[in-house]
Amino acid sequence: MLFPTTIVGSYPQPEWLIDRAKLAGRFPPRVRAKELWRVEEPYLKEAMEDATLLAIRAQEDAGLDIITDGEIRRESYSNRIATALEGIDIDNPGVGLDRSGHPNPVPRIVGKIKRLRPIELEDLLFLKANTQRKVKITVPGPFTMLQQAQNDFYATEEEAAMDYAAALNEEIKDLFAHGADIVQVDEPYMQARPEKARQYGIQALNRALLGVTGTTAVHICFGYAAVIHVRPEGYSFLPELSACSCTQISIETAQSNLDCQVLEQLGNKKIMLGCIDLSDMNIESPVLIASRVKKALKYVAAENIILAPDCGMKYLPREVANGKLKAMVQAAQMLRSEVN
Repeated sequence: MLFPTTIVGSYPQPEWLIDRAKLAGRFPPRVRAKELWRVEEPYLKEAMEDATLLAIRAQEDAGLDIITDGEIRRESYSNRIATALEGIDIDNPGVGLDRSGHPNPVPRIVGKIKRLRPIELEDLLFLKANTQRKVKITVPGPFTMLQQAQNDFYATEEEAAMDYAAALNEEIKDLFAHGADIVQVDEPYMQARPEKARQYGIQALNRALLGVTGTTAVHICFGYAAVIHVRPEGYSFLPELSACSCTQISIETAQSNLDCQVLEQLGNKKIMLGCIDLSDMNIESPVLIASRVKKALKYVAAENIILAPDCGMKYLPREVANGKLKAMVQAAQMLRSEVN
């Protein structure tokens, strides 16, 4: 099917589950942030499952073709995995600079990084048990996890990144072994820190994907619209991803009004095209969304385009998110009829 639809990863968490004002009023947590949850620990897992079901049904009701768990159980896209690895001290965190230059508590690397056990497998199995559609699950990338950590152990960043990648490789293989259709690796810090990304980012990504045979995506972005308000018009690190072994590349074009000619440099990768502006609380028309996709169609074959929002949907009011997703699905239907 042409122009399949999905979300990047996150969907709005309910107010009864998490304190959305606190969530939006701070930078995404790198260490644990248990104070964000409104439900007490004995009931939290059940509440998270109930909220995940709501997220799954909302995506299905909107007509999406590829479903995620909405990242409902997460305090941020990255800290779920980043705080579950051996070699990390989260009780005595370090300090790292966010992409805006803001200092933030971060995991502190104090030993060799290893994966102790499956981390997101239970999330995947719950998702698969509750939808018949294709499923995608997201993980933070090795480069981004390192940039969000304080290294007090490794002699070089490259060495640390490769151990993050090896641990992530085990997680990704487990997810595919248990039925994931797509695993997406989130690497926003490749855009934020392009010089370091050029030094060892692709090498770490390819190590994370070594021996993986399923459909893999890499997501790179400008930061959440709710947090980072000013967008450049172009990526500082994107053509380099042509050297990555991933199947798909997820980008943003709506808020930044990206010049899509750069997509010609990504070879025959499938493009998950961010075509919904999450800085705008108005629900775009399907015609407007389709027009954003048509900018990319000048440079990417129709069979290689997947429709998605820009990233950070978790910060939207739920009714706005649902409206935008339904409009995106209608845009995909329009595009299919025009292309066919």
